[in-house]
Amino acid sequence: MARELAINIYLVCFKLFFSIFKLFPLKDKTTFVTSFGDNCQHISEEMDEQGLTLQKVFLIKSSSHIQVKDDGKTIVLPFETKHIIAMIRSIYHLATSKWIIMDNYFGFLSAITFKKPVIRVQVWHAAGAVKKFGAKDPSIQARSARARKRFLNVYHQFNYVTTGSEKMAEIYQESFQLPDSRILRTGIPRTDFFYNEEAKQDARQALLTKYPELENKKIILYAPTFRNADLNSGKIALDLAMLYKELQSENYALLLKLHPAVKTEHDVELKFPGFVYPITEDFHVNELLISTDLLITDYSSIPFEFSILQKPMIFFAYDLQEYEEERGFWEDYPSSMPGPIVTTTEELLEKIRTADYQIEKVPPFKQKWNQYSDGHSSKKLVDFLFSKKVDGY
Repeated sequence: MARELAINIYLVCFKLFFSIFKLFPLKDKTTFVTSFGDNCQHISEEMDEQGLTLQKVFLIKSSSHIQVKDDGKTIVLPFETKHIIAMIRSIYHLATSKWIIMDNYFGFLSAITFKKPVIRVQVWHAAGAVKKFGAKDPSIQARSARARKRFLNVYHQFNYVTTGSEKMAEIYQESFQLPDSRILRTGIPRTDFFYNEEAKQDARQALLTKYPELENKKIILYAPTFRNADLNSGKIALDLAMLYKELQSENYALLLKLHPAVKTEHDVELKFPGFVYPITEDFHVNELLISTDLLITDYSSIPFEFSILQKPMIFFAYDLQEYEEERGFWEDYPSSMPGPIVTTTEELLEKIRTADYQIEKVPPFKQKWNQYSDGHSSKKLVDFLFSKKVDGY
């Protein structure tokens, strides 16, 4: 009840300011609303590459990793924070921009109505989906009817949603309750990174600059899905001691890429020297994937992009039944993942020892989820939005 009240007060205030600023004329301006950053970063860089002279505004949540500078021409503001002046300025830019590009769900969309010429594009932060989300998220049923209506109002604000595949296009139509005509088959902007040899070399060098001892090691990346229980426990489901004992003498290194809110034991590097490396926010996960020889994950969206590199994966789904009941899956999990499913560290070690990675599953998985992500996704989207030159639109 208190949560709904706070949300409603916020939305009423947002709508009031937006209605005032909507009286101002629209400008040749693109406003990015970002809580992740990478897709918006690639789109912005492509706009610069094409020499577009539009003003750019970035409304940045604290979780976003986008790297942009406020230089007058480009405006950067913190978004949905306690900075009242920044929020009012943000609302002004949203009300006066011809293009709005966002990379997540933002509740303010449910309370406002844009002028008809304004184009709103959702560049969703995942290239594929294991877990159900949006209107298909099982947890929505526990919310009030008013909240469910608010969610749908947000989804209906999307003029377009970018997709990298027909499979994800189908999921968006169900999750966001949108017609097929609103799905842009341009690919996922941030996947352009995996086709950029110079960018990949830079990412590899950045990792080796910080950890030069990794140069000749076989790198395992463990990147699990965030779970609420992890916040308090700080425990890692993998038995790191067992992996250290069995693999450290064989030139392996284990990179830990956890959610920023999850803290590992402070002495994990000291306990497992030369083997375990907790990776901070200094490195985006896609930058780590370039140097990764084996990915270990569970229900994350990382495999969809990692499959572009066509490297092996193991799925450490130790809580599969519980997680599926709580979140719901789009497909049968064991048969749809491009690698073996294990539930214990012992099983994981066995797969590594025998190199039983089921690598033959990776190419069709890549094609299924990345058919439109061909290294030119940012260009296709920018062409569509600002010059309408993409074939088929």
